[in-house]
Amino acid sequence: MSLLSDLKYKYNLASVHEKIIFVNIGVFAVVALLNTVYFLATKSHLLLFQDYLALPEDLNQLIFKPWTFLTYAFMHTSFWHLLGNMIALYYFGRIFLTFFSVKQLINYYFVGGLVGGLVFVVSYNLLPALVDESAILLGASASVFSVLVGATTKSPNYVLNLFGVFQLKLWVLTVLYLISFIALIPYANAGGELSHLGGAVFGYIYTKQLVKGNDIGKGFERLLVTITSWFKPRKKGNLKTVYKDKSKVGGYTKGEFSEFNNQKKIDVILDKISKSGYESLSAAEKEYLFKAGK
Repeated sequence: MSLLSDLKYKYNLASVHEKIIFVNIGVFAVVALLNTVYFLATKSHLLLFQDYLALPEDLNQLIFKPWTFLTYAFMHTSFWHLLGNMIALYYFGRIFLTFFSVKQLINYYFVGGLVGGLVFVVSYNLLPALVDESAILLGASASVFSVLVGATTKSPNYVLNLFGVFQLKLWVLTVLYLISFIALIPYANAGGELSHLGGAVFGYIYTKQLVKGNDIGKGFERLLVTITSWFKPRKKGNLKTVYKDKSKVGGYTKGEFSEFNNQKKIDVILDKISKSGYESLSAAEKEYLFKAGK
């Protein structure tokens, strides 16, 4: 099996947050390779990707590059910047999927990034300390912390086993992150830290709305389905007559009854996590949650 085929195989088997990690690493690798080739050929740096994919604070530039509200979250300033975000996304994404669906992770990640980008732009155009500064925004941090805070809001007492040595509740880790963002604002990368907070606030609000039965990410979900449908080839096939199984169990169709039972089982497991932590689950319960999150 070739390297490309092997990567494609692993990508297809990956969960949604792992696929996002694959894409981030792929973008970074391509940009780094082209930057290196350009530098060796011209002894100067290639700014094309930064100019067209990073999010600018200048509204006069932004009006001609609205796509940068999405693309900035897939660009990173350095290998260490990428590594930190991807490690965080890998672990926080796994925790997130024990409570939420795959589609909801996509909503948190992308809309959290959009909100973080909006906070960045508004901050540099309204706040006195930043209004005379020029800056660009790069990195997936706002998206990652939208996912983290979303999971923390759902289950703040979820227990993390750090290095197999000591335990830490998820809310404590999240608060430490948020304090660090706030503390760094006066010293460096103020716009970046504010965007992190924007993503975090969105994650909190989204989860609170979900608890009330209001999925505020549905609009983005529908938009994404519409956009992806543009790139899918339309299949032509023979017309078939489909006979629906209308048999019901307790007033539900068999499909509805099965879905109801599955959701009930998930709710019981989530209640157990809230009361006793993730480690209290049996291996079978952990496996069930993992499969349900895919």
